[in-house]
Amino acid sequence: MIQTSNHPLVESLPAPRQQQLSALRNWLLQQSAVVVAYSGGVDSTLVAALAAEQLADRAEAVTGVSPALAPSLLQEARWQAQWLGMRHREILTQELNDINYSSNPENRCYFCKKELHGLLTKISGTFLVLDGVNQDDQADHRPGLQAAAEHGVASPLLQFGIDKQGVREISRALGFPWWDKPAQPCLASRFPYGEPVSANRLQRVAKAEEILRGFGFSQLRVRCQGDTARIELLPADLVQLLKPKERQELVSQFLALGFTAVSVDLEGLVSGKLNRSLLQ
Repeated sequence: MIQTSNHPLVESLPAPRQQQLSALRNWLLQQSAVVVAYSGGVDSTLVAALAAEQLADRAEAVTGVSPALAPSLLQEARWQAQWLGMRHREILTQELNDINYSSNPENRCYFCKKELHGLLTKISGTFLVLDGVNQDDQADHRPGLQAAAEHGVASPLLQFGIDKQGVREISRALGFPWWDKPAQPCLASRFPYGEPVSANRLQRVAKAEEILRGFGFSQLRVRCQGDTARIELLPADLVQLLKPKERQELVSQFLALGFTAVSVDLEGLVSGKLNRSLLQ
């Protein structure tokens, strides 16, 4: 069973962070049982870990599995759950069968979370469903928050004012080796709004991003418009990517996946870049 309550680094946290962590633990302890929407990201992992710490087997982490979840991220979620020693279940979600999702409208995430939270509330019964929404998420384009509210999902990180930096600081203090894990939005976020999303297209992007990881890059996106791939990396990584040997090999592998053109975004990696179209 997970043991994080007495980790020595917790005392090194600033007093406000210690207070937030203590309040969150006390709140979780008051719950009869919970189901946590667990993607394997640092946010939902922190909620799931603390729920397991306080409630033991009365807390269950549940991961929604679909083509929009990169296989590498599913493997990470499994490993983290095993490392923490918490209950973990995987369920299949069918958001791609909903034209409101697969047509990729601006509120696509609403229909994804509607599917996920609908399944989680059935699993939880009368118990509470929790997610990993943090305070910073309120400033972003997050249609899924509406679906969570409609299903009565609680967001304890948001409730106790914990932002992304706080999540990382607390996770590090608890000894979680993934505390600085890069954000990894679902694969559907790689497509411009209005361009259809399908299982085949999602799987192609997942393979393309796995190829980039094989080149040693850890923070990346492969945006997809039509059959064109646009690579986003940290600016410091662009020099390595554009070396003749690496560039030729990468282009060859991308073309083998079915892309007809491969480009590099000179601006570099910007999370949520495609949301800029919403401001126009």
